[in-house]
Formats: sequence, C-alpha cells, structure tokens
Amino acid sequence: MLRQSTHELVVPTRGRGFTEITHEIVTLVRQAGLQAGLATLHLRHTSASLLIQENADPEVRRDLERFFARLAPDGDPLFQHTCEGDDDMPAHVRTALTTVNLSIPIARGELVLGTWQGIYLWEHRTVPHRRQLVLHLLGE
Repeated sequence: MLRQSTHELVVPTRGRGFTEITHEIVTLVRQAGLQAGLATLHLRHTSASLLIQENADPEVRRDLERFFARLAPDGDPLFQHTCEGDDDMPAHVRTALTTVNLSIPIARGELVLGTWQGIYLWEHRTVPHRRQLVLHLLGE
C-alpha cells in the first residue's frame, strides 16, 4: 500500500560551510518503515542549498568552498543587492548554481546512496542561521 509522510527539520548552521544531515534523513526514512519509494528534500531558503557530495575526504568540501569563493566573491562590485551585507548576493548566486531540492530513491528500506555520498546543507551566508528543511517520503 502506498504511504506518504512529511517531516520538517530545522538545521542550525555555523555560518558558511557544510552541515552533514545524512544521519537525520536516514533516521526518518527508517522510522517511516518504507521498503521502496522516494525521499524528496526541499530547503525553504534562497541563500543556502542541498548537496549530495563525498563524505570521506573533507578537502572536497573545502575545495568547493574555495571554487565558489572565486566564482561569486563577497563584496564583488558587480552586485547591487547587498541589503544584508557583502555576502548577500553571492549567497543567492551560489544557491542558483546548486539546488534547494534533492530526490533520493529508497530501496530495501534504505536511502540509495553511494559508499562515499553524504547529504549536506550548504550554508552560503557567513553568519549562523537556522534553516528549514522539508522531507517528503512516498512509497510502500
């Protein structure tokens, strides 16, 4: 029988950088008891994003930060939208180039992730935030 559930999570960030949320999502999927289906994650913000990325070597995440710092630097005079500071528009650019939605299959009661894949909330602002995430589970 097809079932669905929705869960809301608040993810505190420490400012710009990655917060791994794999464990929290895996726990909710297991509690739902679905054997097959789909987990859809949606981040309700425009200055942070969701990412599936390597969770073995932290240098991967540091390299991504360095790359995006070069691509959309804080304080770039190109940006006029600076209402909340020099990191405001660069955070929006970073989100536009990544995503706020992820869909992950569920099989045999588990998220179908690769060996080195983790689910991350990527904070693009320099100050800490409390980010709202919605998880929708659909399956049987």
